[in-house]
Amino acid sequence: MDVFNNATYTSIADVMLPHTQNTYWHEFDEISRYNVQLNYFERLWAAWYAFMGNDVLATGIMSFLMHELVYFGRSIPWMIIDRIPAMNKYKIQNQKVPSAKEQWDCAKLVLLSHFTVELPQIWFFHPMAQYFGLATTVPFPSLFTMAYQIAIFFVFEDAWHYWSHRAMHWGPLYKNVHKIHHQYSAPFGLAAEYASPIEVMILGLGTVGAPIIWCAITKDLHILTMYIWIVLRLFQAIDAHSGYEFPYSLHHFLPFWAGADHHDTHHEKFIGNYSSSFRWWDYCLDTESGPEAAKRRRERKLGKAKKAA
Repeated sequence: MDVFNNATYTSIADVMLPHTQNTYWHEFDEISRYNVQLNYFERLWAAWYAFMGNDVLATGIMSFLMHELVYFGRSIPWMIIDRIPAMNKYKIQNQKVPSAKEQWDCAKLVLLSHFTVELPQIWFFHPMAQYFGLATTVPFPSLFTMAYQIAIFFVFEDAWHYWSHRAMHWGPLYKNVHKIHHQYSAPFGLAAEYASPIEVMILGLGTVGAPIIWCAITKDLHILTMYIWIVLRLFQAIDAHSGYEFPYSLHHFLPFWAGADHHDTHHEKFIGNYSSSFRWWDYCLDTESGPEAAKRRRERKLGKAKKAA
């Protein structure tokens, strides 16, 4: 019996067993008994929603915990690397290593932002997205479906990030909104979300807005795809702020990928390199920053001067 593909059900909670007296593993066993076609992770997923009995609560708790575990779990390795002298040769601004106090001060503001700004956004994401057709049921979508949707989200988020980030470098917006993020001219992983509440909300729109628009148009989005997208976006943001450039950094293999050296220069120079994931907006609109970009501009000016002469 496959209860989850019945068209009359809109969520896993609709087919849950009476859960008030049941443990999570009881729900898991019952779902496994009647849905043998589901894989192990799909059964774990379905059991969670059945156990909670409330999709908004189940999604809210899972989403926030995932965000915190991934954000700090990915930041901690960079904190450890900062304390290893042998890794200093890979540090882009290797004369500026964040102190333990700077890391702690940053962590406190980030946590405050997570609980006061991001938690409400995360909590209300599910009912808003489900209104547009977000799926939380099993089975999960195919790997191909998740991959191409996430690729689209990366492209749209990068465009949103470029233009909104560039706007934040306009005088009044920089002074009143964006300046706090530039407190650290040599960024480190934990500082990826060190920003004012307004900036967190504005830039966050690119991360959650693209999937919601996609869902509203296509009616084809599973929240697992959203989770994987968020995890990859967090990895990208934290790594871009890590301050480290390695021989095997991704942009050496994908030249259009931004990476840490791209964003580190932005923090050092306070201008240019506005994109998040890709380099094409900065390249096409001539907002690249750094010595190589400055050299190309000088060469273009010399070329124009010679032609004019």
